[in-house]
Amino acid sequence: MPAENQLVDYSFRGLAEVLAPGESAASRWAPAVVASVFQTGLNLMRDLEQKGIRVIGIDCNSLNQGFRSKYGRSFLCPNPDEEPDNWAAFMLSLSAAMGEKPVLIAASDIFVSAIGRHAQLLSKHFIFSEAGSKLQSELATKEKQYALAREYGLPSPRASYIRSVGELDQFCQGARFPVLLKPLHHREWQALPIDNPLRGYKTVSAGTREELLSHYESVCALVPDAVAQEEIVGPDSAKYCYLSVYARDGRRLGSCVVHELRAYPLMYGCATLVEPVIDEEIDRVCNAFLLSVGYIGICEIELKRDVRDGQLRLIEVNPRFSGTGDSAKYAGVETGFIHYLDLIGQTPSPVTATRFGFRHVMLSAELTAFPKYLEEGLIGWREWIRSLSYPMKYFDFDLSDFSNARVTAINGARGLLGGLLRKRRLRR
Repeated sequence: MPAENQLVDYSFRGLAEVLAPGESAASRWAPAVVASVFQTGLNLMRDLEQKGIRVIGIDCNSLNQGFRSKYGRSFLCPNPDEEPDNWAAFMLSLSAAMGEKPVLIAASDIFVSAIGRHAQLLSKHFIFSEAGSKLQSELATKEKQYALAREYGLPSPRASYIRSVGELDQFCQGARFPVLLKPLHHREWQALPIDNPLRGYKTVSAGTREELLSHYESVCALVPDAVAQEEIVGPDSAKYCYLSVYARDGRRLGSCVVHELRAYPLMYGCATLVEPVIDEEIDRVCNAFLLSVGYIGICEIELKRDVRDGQLRLIEVNPRFSGTGDSAKYAGVETGFIHYLDLIGQTPSPVTATRFGFRHVMLSAELTAFPKYLEEGLIGWREWIRSLSYPMKYFDFDLSDFSNARVTAINGARGLLGGLLRKRRLRR
């Protein structure tokens, strides 16, 4: 842990330009630092900037979208997993360079964990909920979120924390297959060697005990900690997301529910197409859980109805601003802005969804996913085109941010054409 006065000579070129206050009241509020400038965090930067708030981003991956965006200004930081002390020193230097105490909001799990780990130190230099960040850090691990779900009555499938082949074999003895295997953090499998069959996966499904053990044996030497969970059976369209924000005093400030229509990768990936809906059961059980644990801040809870019994069960909790969470803004629940207002003491009034009749799409992923859905016989051309004929809101296609829109269009076109060509080759 770095000393509080340990400052490093990082380059913050252009910072003064971003922080120069304008004439509006919002521009004289505290600036915001968004931790992660992947498209998710970049969208939050955009939303805050459009409200007149001075905003910058930080990330340890220079390839992320914020580094080529028109919104705010992004700065490269140390990787907080690999260099925790250097990251903390970077944050102290950033706060000193800004000359005022900024609001700090995480938009990826790696920074949720880092803020929670360094909360006491950072709280003297940034505006955020220290208590809230510690709970968010715990919820960022699959082990803790499933344990809390069971303790506080959030419906969830049978799951177990696994550290060895023996423990996994014991779980299998009473498990109902299919069973999912997940890393505690998604990024743990992202960092596997390039030839590992599970590299980059968020989860993998197994229909038998032998298949599940084989999956685990392929990663356990490098990443022994994992979660085994009975799979919630059903199509991608059986999934829903509860999007919300809670105040420092415990009140719910905003919420809405979206219905997931497709995902990429199929079945176990992120939603590519969602639409806002009213679902009183989801609203009730998710709100009760978050109130019970004393949650503070932005949260996404993903659930699924099991086709075998119709019961609603937890997939995962994302204790941060999320990709699907970007859709809440268009439904009238601006979770990021509301959270910012609460942190600076503005006491915003609670809101719920007021706008429906649109769909929110992750364009590049949706175009890449379609050939796979087509190949699996899950959708046809006419149905797919019809599903995109609604008023659309885009996660990753903003023509006013042309550099990133161009990359989205190119990647999406490659994914679509490459998938269609692959399907054609398979037919031959």
